[in-house]
Amino acid sequence: MTELTRDALGWSPFYMSQLEIEELETLTPARIGTVHRDRVVGFSELGTLELTLDPGITTAAVAVGDWVLAAPEQHRLVRVLDRKTELSRGTEYHTGEKQLIAANLDTLFITSSCNNDFNVARLERYLALAHDAMITPVIVLTKADQCDDPDSYVDQARKLGRDLEVLAINAKGDDVAEHLAPWCGKGQTVAFAGSSGVGKTTIANALTGGAALTQDIREDDARGRHTTTGRSLHQIPIGGWLIDTPGMRGLGVAEVAYGIDATFPEISELATHCKFRDCEHETEPGCAVIAAIDEGEVDPDRLKRFKKLKRENQHATETIAQSRDRHRKFGKMVKSAMSKKKRS
Repeated sequence: MTELTRDALGWSPFYMSQLEIEELETLTPARIGTVHRDRVVGFSELGTLELTLDPGITTAAVAVGDWVLAAPEQHRLVRVLDRKTELSRGTEYHTGEKQLIAANLDTLFITSSCNNDFNVARLERYLALAHDAMITPVIVLTKADQCDDPDSYVDQARKLGRDLEVLAINAKGDDVAEHLAPWCGKGQTVAFAGSSGVGKTTIANALTGGAALTQDIREDDARGRHTTTGRSLHQIPIGGWLIDTPGMRGLGVAEVAYGIDATFPEISELATHCKFRDCEHETEPGCAVIAAIDEGEVDPDRLKRFKKLKRENQHATETIAQSRDRHRKFGKMVKSAMSKKKRS
């Protein structure tokens, strides 16, 4: 890795404003490149730093892409700075918590293929996560060179958002980096999301000049096998950064109500004009959404997917709230028991 400056790593006034004068004099800002079970590795102006975590900080609370303050001589991570953006997803409901994926992203390349992998419902899920995190989404459709009519896939994808950027590429072509260059400039951070086998690793290699392991597609279902096992930060030659993430299966949503509304603007905006505030957009009189469907202005399938995501998000959000409440009550019980033990 070449010698780095903070600006090259993506540093901005947003992070600088969080530092105290004493911290400026004694600590070094670093950007997290990998997270291990008991330590992290960060990049800084001093070079690569391998850091242990101070008490009160767990690796579960640190994401690739985070900015942290480090005491380099002691190899310690002292503080995690507030994130500009945070990409996370709902986990299995029985866990009761969301899973942190990456921090301080500028752009999320949502990948699919011009074949049987293409699924508008899955793309909408990724869009909801990106919109909720205030991360710019760009849909990248691979295998355009293997499809008789790639424009039909592009047209379907463009209908999933206003001013939504959609690219159709050959992931193995020589011009991949050129297509994605507008989002990969100095200090910019990008990541790929999408099902396995659509070419994310191949594109990542094209952007970074790396040689990550790729695996072939299974012919029976157009899907591939996972090739990435951990998240990591990689430098892009033209100045940006790539957070490499594993393929995501069973993508869940939780606490992303804003993101869902932003993904379906034609529905969420009309909903504000319904006669009833709690309108379910089914048979209620004065429903602006149903009226728009009757006029051919809203796709009824979009409404079905919108309502499905809303229901799932509500259930997952309530589950997370209940889990957090249980953790709080358990913590109070433990503290109370310890206090009684000390008094006895």
